[in-house]
Parts: sequence; C-alpha cells; structure tokens
Amino acid sequence: MTAKILLVEDDETLGYILQEYLEMKSFSIHWAKNGIEGLKALKKERFDLCILDVMMPEMDGFTMAKKMKEAGYHIPLLFLTAKSLKVDVLKGFSLGADDYIIKPVEEEELVARIQAILKRSDFSQTQATAIFTIGSYDFDSANQKLSFQGEDKYLTEREAQVLKLLCLHKGNLLSRQHVLNTIWGKNDYFNRRSMDVFISKLRKYLAKDERIQIMNVHGSGFILSDENGNG
Repeated sequence: MTAKILLVEDDETLGYILQEYLEMKSFSIHWAKNGIEGLKALKKERFDLCILDVMMPEMDGFTMAKKMKEAGYHIPLLFLTAKSLKVDVLKGFSLGADDYIIKPVEEEELVARIQAILKRSDFSQTQATAIFTIGSYDFDSANQKLSFQGEDKYLTEREAQVLKLLCLHKGNLLSRQHVLNTIWGKNDYFNRRSMDVFISKLRKYLAKDERIQIMNVHGSGFILSDENGNG
C-alpha cells in the first residue's frame, strides 16, 4: 500500500519540488498551500502522514496542528520550517510533532525521516490488513466502507478508526486508554463518553450478524468477537 501524505507548504517552488521528489519515491502526495486548504483536505481524505510548514499565510502550521488535535485527527506530523529556535522546536513537539526538519531540506534525509515515522506508526502494521473480515461483514478501512451481503455503509472517519483498532485486536482486549490516546489524543470525561457513543454505533452497524459482539470489559476496554476462530 502506498503511503498517502498531506504536504502543507505555501512556497510554490519548494512545494513543487517536494511533491515531485516524493512521488518519484512512490508516495502519494496531496499538496495544500496553506493551513485552511490542509484542514479541508483532511475532511475529504485519510492520510498516513502530514508534512506541515510552520510559516504560512492564512493559517500557520502550529495553528493547523492545534486544530487537528482539537478535531481528533491522529496523524503523524513532521514539521518543516526555517525556524530553528529551541522554543519553536519545543512548541512543535508539544503539539504532537513526530519529527522536525529545518530548511533548507535535504530530500534524502526527508525520505528517511518519513520512512522512520511510518515505521513507528500504525501504517506499517496495517499495510497488509486494510481489508478485515468480521463475521459476515467485510470492512475496507482505507475507504471507510462496511459491507454486508452486497450492502455498503460508509463510516465516518472516526467510526472507521475505532473499528479498525477493534479489528487489529480482534479476540483480544483493546484497552480504553489505547483507543483514547490513539484517536482522541486525550483521556478525559467527555472523550470517554464520546468513545462509548462510537462503540454503541458500531454495535448497531454490526447487528445484522448475531455472532458479532463488541464486549465491554468493565474498566479495561473492549473485545471484538465474531466466533469464527478469531475471538
């Protein structure tokens, strides 16, 4: 599976060069020219990594990263910037940065850092498992599509993220803490309630196959079971 990368860079020349080089290295690139365009792209597509310039018009990279975090997007971030002050680097990491590159960019180093981030993220774990079988359902996580006997239902991004985690841990306990940290980015009362709502929705979506259960282990987490030898 090709990694999909959202490149948010306002410099026309650098953006073009990076897009061409990364596509030559077999990455799929969506180039947004400011933070506002970047957030719009996130609402339409699922990305495996976001390369985010800090100094941009309309909306700077730090602001976009903050809004991504508030909206619950759990996407690895690589900040790209001319700012090398320690306070700026620390601010980037406080907003969830996985790495930080100072301009001018060395393309081979950028590719190496991208590959390292993807290796640490869920991308490497799920390249071969984008399609899951849950009882009589098929779940295409990349396209957020849940299918049952020829009927397709398209899930929201967050519904798909939760179901994907359940599928990756099928037959085993998926801790509440892991779900909250991975998808919501924070464990608090409101996010816990929100997570429970999403679990309830998924139970309804999977209700056409009575073998399927999403069991609640009180105080610990959830176990997805379909009685097909997979839990």
